[in-house]
Amino acid sequence: MDFLSALFTNKLAYIFSISMLPIVELRGSIVFAAAWNLPIIETYLAAVIGNLVPVPIILIFARKILSLLKHVPYLAHFAQRYEDKIVTKAEEVQTLTWWGLAIFVAIPLPGTGAWTGAFLAALLKLPYWKAFSAVALGVAIAGIIMCCAAYGVFGFLSFLI
Repeated sequence: MDFLSALFTNKLAYIFSISMLPIVELRGSIVFAAAWNLPIIETYLAAVIGNLVPVPIILIFARKILSLLKHVPYLAHFAQRYEDKIVTKAEEVQTLTWWGLAIFVAIPLPGTGAWTGAFLAALLKLPYWKAFSAVALGVAIAGIIMCCAAYGVFGFLSFLI
């Protein structure tokens, strides 16, 4: 079965969509896929690609979005707190830059995914392709870690047999 036709005709479309959501991202979508007994390779591809879809938009518009949100009455406090949190994390990552960003995104903990990594890269004013490649590598590694956790190490390695 072709990957793209499978993506848009079954539960993989949900995995792809869930991966695009902030907070849940790839980490949550792979757990859902494992619960649904979806094939690991298709799950991995749908989750990684889905998680990377919002990254270019965030990299281009992050600073403008945060600036606009700071002027919206009910969202201003949230936007300022989010920016403060990212700036705190930026200090930790800034010394390592590219590798630091990739590792930061790869760690499967809350608040360290592609969305935060892309916002972090935008606030650090990293060049677009440098930022995107670091976030993409981090997402790919996080996907492997989460597949191992959700499917088990032997389940993850089963696609090799």
